[in-house]
Amino acid sequence: MMRATKFLVSAAMVAAIPSAALAQAAPTPPVALTKPYTVKGPVDRSDPYYWLRDDTRKNVDMLAYLNAENAYADAVLAKTKPLEDQLFKEMVARIKQDDSSVPVRENGYYYYTRFETGKDYPINARRRGTMDGAEEVLLDQPAMAKSKGFFQVGGYEISPDNRLIAYAEDVVGRRQWVIKVKDIATGKMLPDQILNAEEGLAWADDNKTIFYVDKDPVTLLSKRIKRHVLGTPAAADAVVFEEKDDSFYIGVGKTSDDKYICILEQSTVSNEQRCTPSAAPGVFTVIAPRQREFRYDADHIGNRWVIRTNADAPNYKLVTLTDADAAGGRGAWRDLVPHRSDTFIESFKPFDSFIAIEQRSAGNKRIRLLKNDGTSTDVASDEPAYVMAINAAGNRETDTTKLRYSYGSLTTPEIIYEVDAATGARTVLKRTPAPGYDAANYVTERVWATARDGTKVPVSLVYRKGFKRDGTAAMLQYGYGSYGLSTDPAYSPAVVSLIDRGMVYAIAHIRGGQEMGRAWYDQGHLLNKKNSFTDFIDVTRYLVANGYAAPNRVAASGGSAGGLLMGGIANMAPQDYRVIVSQVPFVDVVTTMLDASIPLTTNEYDEWGNPANREYYDYMLSYSPYDQLRAQAYPSMFVGTGLWDSQVQYYEPTKYVARLRTLKTDSNPLVYRVNMEAGHGGKSGRFQAYHSRAEYLAFMLDQLGVGESATPAQSTAKGERGN
Repeated sequence: MMRATKFLVSAAMVAAIPSAALAQAAPTPPVALTKPYTVKGPVDRSDPYYWLRDDTRKNVDMLAYLNAENAYADAVLAKTKPLEDQLFKEMVARIKQDDSSVPVRENGYYYYTRFETGKDYPINARRRGTMDGAEEVLLDQPAMAKSKGFFQVGGYEISPDNRLIAYAEDVVGRRQWVIKVKDIATGKMLPDQILNAEEGLAWADDNKTIFYVDKDPVTLLSKRIKRHVLGTPAAADAVVFEEKDDSFYIGVGKTSDDKYICILEQSTVSNEQRCTPSAAPGVFTVIAPRQREFRYDADHIGNRWVIRTNADAPNYKLVTLTDADAAGGRGAWRDLVPHRSDTFIESFKPFDSFIAIEQRSAGNKRIRLLKNDGTSTDVASDEPAYVMAINAAGNRETDTTKLRYSYGSLTTPEIIYEVDAATGARTVLKRTPAPGYDAANYVTERVWATARDGTKVPVSLVYRKGFKRDGTAAMLQYGYGSYGLSTDPAYSPAVVSLIDRGMVYAIAHIRGGQEMGRAWYDQGHLLNKKNSFTDFIDVTRYLVANGYAAPNRVAASGGSAGGLLMGGIANMAPQDYRVIVSQVPFVDVVTTMLDASIPLTTNEYDEWGNPANREYYDYMLSYSPYDQLRAQAYPSMFVGTGLWDSQVQYYEPTKYVARLRTLKTDSNPLVYRVNMEAGHGGKSGRFQAYHSRAEYLAFMLDQLGVGESATPAQSTAKGERGN
């Protein structure tokens, strides 16, 4: 206790010492105070670092510890600051600073965003009739963000008469959005302000009614759909729907043809959707009642509904029914695209004359075009590992035969295409500029690693042309593997700086995602969650065994639920990794899932399990990174968080680092960076994000013994560090 008491004094002192002075002294990691605390559950557990949780984020001792960790991080990272600065310059140099998006036509206007050189935030604008018309600025985000430590516009919607813009703004990073409304012609802000909302909203056709999602102020769960009429106090907004089941998220939006406003309710294992006419909102009619293990999402076009569902279709199928048959419910559903065991339907977008379908097979996301006459074609690709996606913001009007979609890979910066469903003709609308980058210098590859249970796991790789698979290279392996979210191979300006230094970059498409269909997810969550960890480890061992990397030069990286993955592999196979980068990591699984007051807990019981059930409690405890920390050698680590994170609370990684410092038996550095003005997504602004990335990548490169030169031939190993 005396040592801990001294820490509290030294923490305040350390926070006041200039970084330059710290860099000259041998840095000593801070030691957190311990206090007795018992976490109640099926089995009571002691948690001496529980005191680091402060929901007000004002506790002096807690803030002193975070400041001490940041001061220690400054000291440790002082030697890699020149490399960090170099990496940042390289990344930013690959970004066209005055870039703009492809204009999108909607309701007589062309909408686009544009960046000005040196600015972190875009300007949202439009032009009437053609792109030769006068520019109307909708949101001048650089001006709006001035003097704010954090700033983000979550999204916006234009009123049907084109006069007003309603948008969601966050200046804290906690995703408690404030909805504001502005008159576009005059630039005058209306007095209406809606607090603590989700970012999604929908206008009724009367141009004065907004439907939005109201959040619980404590759990931050989306709880109610409310109706706001402009000019009336938000406190008087009527509730049109309230979700009683805390395992569901809710949202609101419009169908593709704008005829209906729909409330979408979604949990891990079921969905429900209810809609009302946009022209005369009234009763929201349920399309199909919720039922456990029954999922669907519906869209409307013309005089029919198109529905994606897992009913008798684990990988989903598309069904349809006419407006006239809608009263018949599920009995009136007719198959449109039958189920296939080798193809997972991820989403779709209906147009008047065709339907665009996003589907996954062989680990890649592709697009299929289904015309109303029943014929279909697949959009072609030329690379072994790639991603196609329907451009959600680029397909606002449905009376067209053309679909806008994005295409990219680990070597190809995003391309916006337009494909004609009638003729099959493809047109490039934009190639994302990447100054100084030449895709011909790089190679992408798809390999299949065999997991310990015999499962073949897809792996996407990229490296510089001329790379030799001789087992000497350094490698960064990335993974996520949760929530059924797939990790697609996409170009990154940051990754180029790594592979230009002779490294290999790998994405392990582990179970827990949906790269290989719904079964891929089912095999990586709940009581199968450990498959995600062992898949990742087995991919690492496969790549090392096949010469892609040296066994002592492997780095691993993941964030959020991917940070859980990092915590899992650090405990299970620390010897396989030289360095681990873990951002906003979900590492205190059991304690968090026992506390229904924490955002995202109750609606994730079907993802991780409800620890009130002893079977789930024991299983979760067996892999929870915080609980499984033990006295052993760990890799070098960089852990990051945001004080205002609403998804993974700051105190999870804080407790994890504090405990790990007392247990690790190695001398490898453990760096903890706390962003005091950010949430789950880190710092706001396009360049600020690269500053953060450059910091942890410089640390990683130093630990891997990768040289500072961006010329592969000059990369040098600075020495081999064992674990």
